Amino acid sequence: MGLHVITGAGAIGTATARLLAASGERVRVITRSGGGPDLPLVERVAADITDTGRLAELLHGARTLYNAAAPAYQDWRTAFPPLAASLLAAAGRTGTDYVMLGNVYGYGPVEGPLTPDLPMRPDSDKGRVRAAMWEEALAAHRAGRVRVAEVRAGDFLGVNVLGLFPLLAVPAVLAGEEAVLPVGLDAPHAWSYTEDVARTLIAVGGRDDGWGRAWHVPSTSELSPRELMGRLAEAAGAPSPRLRTTTREELDAAAAADPVMAEMPEMAYQYDGELRLDASDTERLLGVRATELDHVLKELISTGPSAYRPTGPSPISSCG
Repeated sequence: MGLHVITGAGAIGTATARLLAASGERVRVITRSGGGPDLPLVERVAADITDTGRLAELLHGARTLYNAAAPAYQDWRTAFPPLAASLLAAAGRTGTDYVMLGNVYGYGPVEGPLTPDLPMRPDSDKGRVRAAMWEEALAAHRAGRVRVAEVRAGDFLGVNVLGLFPLLAVPAVLAGEEAVLPVGLDAPHAWSYTEDVARTLIAVGGRDDGWGRAWHVPSTSELSPRELMGRLAEAAGAPSPRLRTTTREELDAAAAADPVMAEMPEMAYQYDGELRLDASDTERLLGVRATELDHVLKELISTGPSAYRPTGPSPISSCG
């Protein structure tokens, strides 16, 4: 029985903790609030992971560090670099293997399927932040200071996900209401089921030959957002979904009122064109395959639209 440390207790961190504990592994989940899944073999600790000394103490005796924590979306430029630096330094100081949860922002616009060996060529602020985090971690790995790998996912799909479509589209479709999104709706798009993300993280961390590189999560679907919401409505017996893209005036008003909405335009290219992930290495070498879309849709439907209704004043203010 090994000890694994997970930073962050959102949908991905929680799924990772649950799967590790179910396999008999000890898990320590670190969040600012001390939250996380209340399960046997899971210890929950309140700590600030930007405090490198304290984080190193909590990594003592751990085999693997999985980071699933991220600052608020609008704070990535200033808050992500010190968080990433602390995680990397603490892992190196303690000799803990480090698996990063990433995304595909660092690639920038690319024609055709994204492969994990593509260079980092971001053209957005958030992409530059993500690329720098990986390049610094990879440099530390190549210098022999820490073993590191990054797992990159498409848009998250699953229960309790804080994201554009889970918060704004899923509840509206299940309730038979109109959904208005600040992005395009008709290009093929990679969707990553939360459990598949967690399984990929664990698979990478459990091997000796998966370090020093990135891995893609197999996509549960590459349907366009409009097609995906149509499948959801059909499976739920709901009316055909009514989706539309915000007008420029609506987006300007939303951006003025909500700092997260102000971050949307620079990443809109990921929805305006196709976004496909090549995860053949993950399937072939790690044995992780995507969960069938029908299973994911049934899970979304079983929670009902109220499960996705945000409790705060803004529907996506806590996305990250």
